[in-house]
Amino acid sequence: MKRLEGKKIALAGTRKTEEISRIIENLGGIPLVRPAQGTVYLDDSNIEKDINELVKGKYDWFIFTTGLGTETLYKIAEGMGLENEFVDAIRQARVAARGYKTVNALKRLGITPVARDDDGSTAGLVRSLQTHNLKRSRVALQLHGDPAPQLIHFLEEQEAGYKEILPYHHVPPNPEIINQLINEILDAKIDAVNFTSTPQARFLFSHARDKGFLEDVLKAFASDVVAVAVGKVTAAALRDEGVERIIVPELERMGSAIIALENYYAKQ
Repeated sequence: MKRLEGKKIALAGTRKTEEISRIIENLGGIPLVRPAQGTVYLDDSNIEKDINELVKGKYDWFIFTTGLGTETLYKIAEGMGLENEFVDAIRQARVAARGYKTVNALKRLGITPVARDDDGSTAGLVRSLQTHNLKRSRVALQLHGDPAPQLIHFLEEQEAGYKEILPYHHVPPNPEIINQLINEILDAKIDAVNFTSTPQARFLFSHARDKGFLEDVLKAFASDVVAVAVGKVTAAALRDEGVERIIVPELERMGSAIIALENYYAKQ
């Protein structure tokens, strides 16, 4: 018997759902597409204003939290004819980065961060930054449309002046689909939920909290429903919400997360 035989797995993401669905079906499972993340859009006009300010070299620190966001800022600067000024402004400051994709994006620009996380998480990045002096520094903070409360709290403790730069914004998901997913979780009509980004965790649990179902949803994840995270950052977001049992693959890939779930069931 295939290890996911008859298991219903909700896909909370919006990307590669057909590909992941095929993997689940090949393992005997039943994929259910339940996007817990709305659309993402690029805010070009405001970012151009931010880049015009960034290239003036007024910042002591640049903190980058996503590879895609880092690359997008450079591409917009390039489109404005300011790519060299943009890179020079970063090089003149101290740089911190979260995640290997972010580090690689910076490496392609010839930039090596002096501070980076040790585990792919915001908490890991904060631990690294704590070894540096950011007291009253001027900080440019690149986010991906998702809040970073731990990082913001650290900067405020340091009395640092920070500017949030958000190339992308996340629009909330369809409330009907979120309600459907929450009801399926509460009624144990699904066996697992596959999360591929932090906004999915944030939107799902925020909605459950608003509806008064948070404790029940957490109980479901502790018993009948398995939470699967594509990587450490998404897993950290789930833990922040109170989920304790989380399946995380060693290789941070969507397909690897499903294989990790298969292996989890094989040991039960």
